[in-house]
Amino acid sequence: MSPIAASRRQPAMVLAVLTIIVLMAGCASPGVITGGGRLPQVPAKVPAARLPPIAFPQDEAPHQDLTEWWYYTGHLHGADASGNPHTYGFEFTVFQNLRGPLPPYYAAHFAVSDLTRGAFHYDERAVTEPLSAIPPAGSTHGFALNVGGWHMDGLNGRDHLAAAMDGYRIALSLTGLKPAVLHGGMGLITYGLAGFSYYYSRPLIAVAGTLTDHGTAVSVAGTAWMDHQWGNFITLAGSGWDWYSLQLDDNTEYMLYIIRDAQKRPVSTVGTYVAPDGTASEIPGSAITSTPTGHWTSPMTGGTYPSGWVVTIASQGLTLTITPDLLDQELVTARSTGVAYWEGAASLRGTVAGHTITGQGYVELTGYANLPPGSGGLGIP
Repeated sequence: MSPIAASRRQPAMVLAVLTIIVLMAGCASPGVITGGGRLPQVPAKVPAARLPPIAFPQDEAPHQDLTEWWYYTGHLHGADASGNPHTYGFEFTVFQNLRGPLPPYYAAHFAVSDLTRGAFHYDERAVTEPLSAIPPAGSTHGFALNVGGWHMDGLNGRDHLAAAMDGYRIALSLTGLKPAVLHGGMGLITYGLAGFSYYYSRPLIAVAGTLTDHGTAVSVAGTAWMDHQWGNFITLAGSGWDWYSLQLDDNTEYMLYIIRDAQKRPVSTVGTYVAPDGTASEIPGSAITSTPTGHWTSPMTGGTYPSGWVVTIASQGLTLTITPDLLDQELVTARSTGVAYWEGAASLRGTVAGHTITGQGYVELTGYANLPPGSGGLGIP
């Protein structure tokens, strides 16, 4: 994909602003633009013959579907030149949205959980691009995304991330340590009335590079998780999900995804277990329970989020206590996707088959908060 240059907005600034307003109106979840009216009922499973299977590296590239995102979360540790230790969590994501005759719309979010300072920081950017920016179907060149100077590219599990905001800058190289994992069995999950999404993850990625912290370069290393979703789906107003990526110290990983409709009823529960050798298997939704251990109320939005969980997976003999590394890891993204959501680093401790286990993870919570009144920089209500 050709780079997405922010300068392309300038020749048609008025059109771009109007496009952003139309696209963002009614957003319900990060990067997912909601649509009006009623959607047809869809079955819980998609017959395999209806949609082609995921193919690599072709499906790493952008698609011409309604909704798409590339999502990285990770944990970094390192030391500056004086030997001072630092620990961070990070999130970096790019969303692509296509709506009818409107030009493709891209939003990006970058967040750092500075665990050494006990502080959370984030920023957002957005651009529009011509449809020609999306490569033709079947491209084998991966993805190369540039949203206002923030860069994300990848192919065959070798990726690069570069983003900056006030106080923090990352320049990271990533190498997948396990194969891509298809969720929902064949890589398709349902959002109920909202449609279906292709979904794969790279559940264990080695990270190395530099995180510049308030002008001080910190050489960092760690691990990350990458999600890629795309399809002709939207998110209905009021709906949301709880999503967990869990990386355990026994070299196993879990993805848990509890999707709710606008009435807060579960639409589907998707779970995947990744063994040490990289093989993946579905976890029955009936085997998964998640119980909040507390709540946190945002001073910015007034939304109340669950905060801390006990997760059990009966089929794996696993019980985990998930503890947020910071209480406040909420992003309020009025200038890009028009939503508020919580996305944060967490620590894991529990037992599997009677043995003590620890690990690290990320949790995403959507549908719990709305933008505060007057926060829409582009006239968003």
